[in-house]
Amino acid sequence: MRDRLDGLWCDEDFAAWYPRDGRPGVSPAQLATVCVLQFLLGLSDRQAAEAVRCRIDFKYAMAMELDDPGFHHSVLADFRDRLAEGERADRLLDLALARLKAAGLVCERTTQRTDSTHVLAAVRA
Repeated sequence: MRDRLDGLWCDEDFAAWYPRDGRPGVSPAQLATVCVLQFLLGLSDRQAAEAVRCRIDFKYAMAMELDDPGFHHSVLADFRDRLAEGERADRLLDLALARLKAAGLVCERTTQRTDSTHVLAAVRA
């Protein structure tokens, strides 16, 4: 996905979430990506922050340099608090879906097919 889109979000998508003054923090686009990976892999905040520091696949997904030190795990909770305000999460999802559609990675209302072997095995068991 990063190869086709260079990420689902860019920092400008989050400009209204943060004040314009103060020192720069962690990229909100990267934090959103970490939150998605964290959910998919069932990681705690500490585990997700550790994965950002140590795992090449996380660094690649977030377009980070290999020697990037990452961030403190508490940043994720702060980001999720901002995400929970208003309808920000819905707007972020809509933006990601629009970019995935534009890149041709998802289609609207098509027949989805999957390998149902594991489903059939569970039903038989």
